[in-house]
Amino acid sequence: MNGRARRVEFDDSGLNTWSDEERFEVTRERIAEYAAATNDPIAVHRAGDVAPPVFAIVPVFDAMLVPVIDVAPTDIFGRVVHGEQDFHFHRPIRPGETLVAKARAIGYASRSSGSTITMHIETRSTAGDPVNEQYLTAFFRNVDAGRTVGKSAPPNGFDDSLRARDPIAVVSQHVDEDQTFRYAPASGDPVPLHLDEEVAKEAGLPGIIAHGLCTMAFASWAVLTEVGGSDVSRVRRFAVRFAGLVFPGDDLSTRIWKVESGNGATTYAFETVRGSDVVLSDGLAEIAD
Repeated sequence: MNGRARRVEFDDSGLNTWSDEERFEVTRERIAEYAAATNDPIAVHRAGDVAPPVFAIVPVFDAMLVPVIDVAPTDIFGRVVHGEQDFHFHRPIRPGETLVAKARAIGYASRSSGSTITMHIETRSTAGDPVNEQYLTAFFRNVDAGRTVGKSAPPNGFDDSLRARDPIAVVSQHVDEDQTFRYAPASGDPVPLHLDEEVAKEAGLPGIIAHGLCTMAFASWAVLTEVGGSDVSRVRRFAVRFAGLVFPGDDLSTRIWKVESGNGATTYAFETVRGSDVVLSDGLAEIAD
């Protein structure tokens, strides 16, 4: 840890304790609003017929906050950022259904620049059938938990040797000036760093920043349109690490490489960049053949 790291004791008793269940009614209008807020070009998403993959974060938003509070002291929440997100899909989300979500912290780790807490989130139908699982890694900058306890998310590292060959697809994307103001209500994420210029600058940022999950949604439709036949039912897994800040007005590119095929699915690696800056790294997509 560097000299500014604050030593903090995390609470082990908060691990592996499920939150209360949260229910979420999926509407066609909410799906369509989310697709529009992420510039998704896929027609069935824009019409609200089926949810795009990253929409899966919306029904779990309230449930996923509880496990962090159970493990980390609240006075360090000003240092937390969304470090990684990993979706595992059993089936798509469709309008007219009610989903049931719950979450638990499964482990934490001390790293050189801060500490992480990993959360495991389950979404099921009211009948108990699995819809998706998620692993969310929260990163506390310059916080030293002192040790590593429990489990981390499944690995999804990027093989740097892939850059020795051309990607199979490159998708150009643009973050609109009003992107964050559309994404906030569509996702249910009201964090002021994405909406209030003054708050963002007081936090040491040059201005409003885009939601990381909005950028992840951009990457998801890039992958789907290029290698998934625009069919969300083929997505088995979609994971990223949030590597850099994105701002309204940014021009991005999502680059995709084929990694391997087998067991009825193809694995792709991807990253999203702004010029030479990587903003989404360690991208992994598993697409059913």
